[in-house]
Amino acid sequence: MKRSAGFLVFFIALITTSIPDGAPAGFVVASLRPVMLCDQGWKFHLGDVAGASDPAFNDRAWRTLDLPHDWSVELPFDAKMASGTGYLPGGIGWYRTAPDLAKIAGRRVSIRFDGVYMNSEVWINGHSLGKRPYGYVSFEYDLTPYLSLAGKQNILAVRVDHSKYADSRWYTGSGIYRHVWLIATADLHVAPWGTFVTTPEVTIKSATVAIKTQIKNESSKVRDAVLRTTVKDLEGKIVVTVETRHPVDPGAEYRFEQTAAILNPRFWSPDNPYLYSVVSLVREGNADVDECTTPLGIRTISFDPDKGFFLNGAKTLLKGICIHHDAGSVGAAVPDQVLRRRLRLLKELGCNAIRTSHNPPAPELLEMCDSMGFLVMDEAFDEWAKPKKKWIEGWNAGTPGLQGYAEHFDEWSIRDIQSMVERDKNHPSIILWSIGNEIDYEKDPYYDPESKDYRPDKPSAADLPVIAVKLIKAVKDIDSSRPVTAALANITVSNKFGLADLLDVVGYNYLEKYYSPDHTRYPGRKIVGSENSHAHSAWKVVEDLAIANGQFLWTGFDYLGEARQWPVRSSSSGVLDECGFKKPAFYFRQSLWSEKPMVYIAAKTPPARSEDARSTRSEIVPSWNWPVKVGDPITVVAYSNCEKVELLLNGKSLGEKALASAQDRVLSWDVPYTAGTLRAVGKNGNQTASSWELKTTGPPARIKLNADATTLLANGQDVAHVEVSVVDSNGALVYSAGNTIHFELTGRGRIIGVDSGDIRSHESFKASARNAYQGRCLVLIQSTPQAGTIQLKATASGLLEDKIAVTASPAKR
Repeated sequence: MKRSAGFLVFFIALITTSIPDGAPAGFVVASLRPVMLCDQGWKFHLGDVAGASDPAFNDRAWRTLDLPHDWSVELPFDAKMASGTGYLPGGIGWYRTAPDLAKIAGRRVSIRFDGVYMNSEVWINGHSLGKRPYGYVSFEYDLTPYLSLAGKQNILAVRVDHSKYADSRWYTGSGIYRHVWLIATADLHVAPWGTFVTTPEVTIKSATVAIKTQIKNESSKVRDAVLRTTVKDLEGKIVVTVETRHPVDPGAEYRFEQTAAILNPRFWSPDNPYLYSVVSLVREGNADVDECTTPLGIRTISFDPDKGFFLNGAKTLLKGICIHHDAGSVGAAVPDQVLRRRLRLLKELGCNAIRTSHNPPAPELLEMCDSMGFLVMDEAFDEWAKPKKKWIEGWNAGTPGLQGYAEHFDEWSIRDIQSMVERDKNHPSIILWSIGNEIDYEKDPYYDPESKDYRPDKPSAADLPVIAVKLIKAVKDIDSSRPVTAALANITVSNKFGLADLLDVVGYNYLEKYYSPDHTRYPGRKIVGSENSHAHSAWKVVEDLAIANGQFLWTGFDYLGEARQWPVRSSSSGVLDECGFKKPAFYFRQSLWSEKPMVYIAAKTPPARSEDARSTRSEIVPSWNWPVKVGDPITVVAYSNCEKVELLLNGKSLGEKALASAQDRVLSWDVPYTAGTLRAVGKNGNQTASSWELKTTGPPARIKLNADATTLLANGQDVAHVEVSVVDSNGALVYSAGNTIHFELTGRGRIIGVDSGDIRSHESFKASARNAYQGRCLVLIQSTPQAGTIQLKATASGLLEDKIAVTASPAKR
């Protein structure tokens, strides 16, 4: 096997998985703690292979690829697969690589995986390092005892077993779908995730910073360790330094406990996410031997049972969004810039909080939440000791599967939830730890033993508080500074058996009607809407009731899996689709949450059968092309946060309506249809604050490309999103267009995904063509480690083509 070229090697102050801008391939910074991004040049084989852990195994015929990687999203959709996991297959896969460790010879080396789905086993030079069944947790192994540093290759091998593909209620992905890191340290060093920074006392004038640092001695003699801890501000200026000395026994750890005071602290909040950094320098004698950095956001949080949630002493409503970990065409292997774009869209929405439903997220997501300003509910599990139903033939259809994490819960749950808390405990964005989602869901799987259809072979809801006590203790043994919650679906049963009473903050999923009665019955209870519908009524409860701390809307983005029935292969519950294109629901939510003046209009279709044929509904369509007679009425709806909205058709006013007169925050007009321009003007007082237009378009004429970035870093990681639109001769989007668009990429880049947002499409996400949906599709372009120009050309029969150039610039040193 050839040695992998193109590793990214650089120093990171905090052992995280973020990739600093400009980290070039093969570049080493002289540092105390080199970190290698071990993503490039892996060999992969789909299928089980005997002997693949052996260093001498011949893998030359295997496919070469870069991580993160999700093999399921590369494969065809198949109606015979499970609807819950998006009709995509699982399987068993092998990965192998030979990292170049010559430049870090003489150091201790560990490997960190940020996410492998699932049932992974890792070998180095044929030695098994361990297994990890949970697919969402980060984990680390020490490679040092098994390394060959005398000019020989070191072979890493990873086996991933996702053969039980129908093991979840949503799409999981398969493979090493998050970053992998090699970390080199001295024998005396800060232990993995070994620093914990809190601010137990905070006022406007001063903040007390408490720092606990676990120093590990992996040598055979006592080491006299000195820990120098320095707090720096956002500009890198030193704020305060403290120093402590203590011997560390051989093969042991010692926890240093230090305090420092920051005068006139800057507070962290979603509006101003100000971050300090805590630099931990380990010294022995006159030598510096290790250094790492931890983020510090100074903020206070409190949940009051009567008054709600307070951040830094100010009443704050949680305008939250639930998100799954996949992202359309890339499946579970989501590049950092895709995550960043998604968070930017949520900021535009007015969102200030994220729930990581229903598992630990990628570390990069939390780093972005810290720096961009989001409050986070960090969640661990969707099921506990007994399995939930995993729908295969369609949602609530047929015979469900029962495979899943419950098979591993008894053995692994404490270790897994503590791994989540250990890894994530220093993120100021996190305000809640969640130990589970809808664990109490009625008869899925836990039953009230007093119900009529209960049988002794069914799991009893009386088991729930017994398990919860253990999970809560596991969390608080590491971090008692944040409250623990769970997202409950059957509050009646959870109240009855005492599960809700164990929680610091009680999450209610779609249970707004219980807020007031439960507040009366349990006056000390702190309530949060942990999962909520798009309905205005669900948000109005938050506005009207002081006890309601906020809500987490289901969901931010459409996601693969949890599909109703073939041919639908995704959930359509997002305010944005899989591509991140805004739906009308986005603008409605923006009218409720955003402080920036806005107005949006769309037309309402006549009622039609819904996709599951159980109800009728109208679609809200952002189009002014209608196959009706001139003068026939078309209902137009407006979403706005302005005081009033005026509607104009071809320059003629159709009337002005006050927001105060809106029904459920929706204004509407019955407009006699005439082709042309429909314009809404949002006004505050007599001043125009915002406007929106719909125009009648001509037939499709050409393709229009627009990229969110025209310059990428040539680091093999950076991504540009190219929106592909079918437009008429005037450049206006043709909403009804479904043309097949072909893509050709040349230069120093690659296409890693194509999508349209159509949840009924079974086209390959990795193809070089895509049918437009609602006039659009999306192409994701990723850089390679080589600098140069990337050009994307889009063509379609009968349409004028378009081209766009993106420059991949050399990464900065």
